[in-house]
Amino acid sequence: MAESVEDQLVTRLRQSQFFSLQLDESTDIGNEANLLCFVRYIYAGGVHDDFLFCRSLPTNTTGEAVFQSLNDFIMANNMDWSRCVGICTDGATAMTGKLKRLVARVRTVAPSAAAIHCCIHRKQLAVKKMPQCLKSVLDESVKIVNKIKGIALNTRLFKALCEEMGSEHTKLLFHTEVRWLSRGKVLTRLFELRDEVMLSMHHSDELYDRMHDFQWLAKLAYLADVFSALNTLNVVLQGKTVTMFNVQDKIKATRMKMELWCGRLDRGEFDSFPTLADFLLTAGEDMDRSTVASFKQHLQDLHSQLGIYFPELDTSFEWIRNPFGDKTHIEQVSSKLSPREVDSLVDIASDGTLQTTFREKGLTDFWLHIQPEHPELADSALKLLMPFPTTYNCEVGFSSLVGLKTKQRNRINVDYDMRLKLSSLEPDIASLMAQKKKQHHSSH
Repeated sequence: MAESVEDQLVTRLRQSQFFSLQLDESTDIGNEANLLCFVRYIYAGGVHDDFLFCRSLPTNTTGEAVFQSLNDFIMANNMDWSRCVGICTDGATAMTGKLKRLVARVRTVAPSAAAIHCCIHRKQLAVKKMPQCLKSVLDESVKIVNKIKGIALNTRLFKALCEEMGSEHTKLLFHTEVRWLSRGKVLTRLFELRDEVMLSMHHSDELYDRMHDFQWLAKLAYLADVFSALNTLNVVLQGKTVTMFNVQDKIKATRMKMELWCGRLDRGEFDSFPTLADFLLTAGEDMDRSTVASFKQHLQDLHSQLGIYFPELDTSFEWIRNPFGDKTHIEQVSSKLSPREVDSLVDIASDGTLQTTFREKGLTDFWLHIQPEHPELADSALKLLMPFPTTYNCEVGFSSLVGLKTKQRNRINVDYDMRLKLSSLEPDIASLMAQKKKQHHSSH
C-alpha cells in the first residue's frame, strides 16, 4: 500500500511544473538520525502538500549527508531538480552555509530554489532576548515546575492536593525548549496554581519565598501573558495555506501591538495583559517602577528582534497579493517584471471579473486560475508563493514518529508506516487486488 501511494505521488511530481521542499532531521529513541521531507506541488489545477519520505541517515547528519539522501530519492524517481523553487529548513548549521551545507548543494542543481529559514524557528530565536530580572523569573519558574514534575511522588502528592482544594487543574506542565507552544502554557498554568504550589513546597526550599513575593508574581503574570500571545502567533503561522505574505502580515501586526503596549505601560494601563491586570486588581498593590520599566524594555527588545529576523518584504513583490491598481501603482510594483509581464498585469488590473475571483479564491489558487491566460506572470507569482514558510509538517511528522518507534520497537523501519500515516493520498486498492489475483492464478 505504501508503494502504491509513493508511485502516485512520484507520478504527480513528474507532472508538476514547480515543487518546493521542507526538511528536518531528528534523533529517535533508537539513536537513529531520521530525515523527514515534505513536498508542495501543483497538480490538477491546485497546490498540494504531501509526505515525500522518511530516511535514516547512516552516519553523519552533515549537510552533505542530508543532500545525498535527498538527491538519491530525486534521482531514483527521475524527478527534475530544476523545477524546485524553494527549500525550507530549521536554519541549523548543517542546513545552511555557502559551500558544503544542504542549501548550497541544492542550489548547485536547482539555482532558482529559494532558501527559507522556518518562520517559527526565527520567531523562537527572536524571543530569547529579555532583561535579566525577567530571565531569572523564567528560570526559577522552570525549576519550580521541574521539582514537582520531575519526581513521581511529588507529582502524585501535588495532584491529590489540587483535587482536595477543588482546583480547575491538577497538573503542572513541563517546559522544554524544543516544543514551540510550551512556554506560555507552562507559565500560565504555574500562575493559576500558585497557591497550590506554595502549599506543596517546604519552607526550607530555596524558591519557597517566590510564591509570597508580589513583584516576582507580577513578573510571572506578565511573562505568562506575553508568551501566551506569542503562542497564539505560533499557531497562526502554522498550517498548509500560509504564505510569506501571511507571515509578514502577522509579524507586522504583532510588532504594532507591542508599540501600543509600551504606550499603555507608560500610562500605567495593564489591560493588554489580562493575567497581570487581574492579579493587580486582586492584590491591591502597585508594582515598582523598575518592574514596569523591565516590561517595557522586554517589549522593545522583542519589537527590535522581530524586525531583525523578519525584515520587510521587497515592495516589488506587492503585485502578487494586489494585482489590481492604477497606472501609478503598477509602475511602483513592477520594477522587476519584464515588459510582457507588466502588460499582463495591466490586463488583470483592468478585468472586473477577475477582481471578484480574487476575493473568492486564496492567493495561490488565484494565480493558478489565471495561469493559462497569463502564464509568464503567473509563473513568477507561483515561484514566490510555492515555498514552505515553516517546517510545520516535519514537526507533525516527528510527533507521529514518536508514536510509531517506541522502546519496544526501536529497530522498526518506519518509512512505509510513516507514508501511510502522513500521506494525503490513498492506496489504489483495486489495482493491488488485481495484482494479487494475477499472482495467485500464475502460481497455479
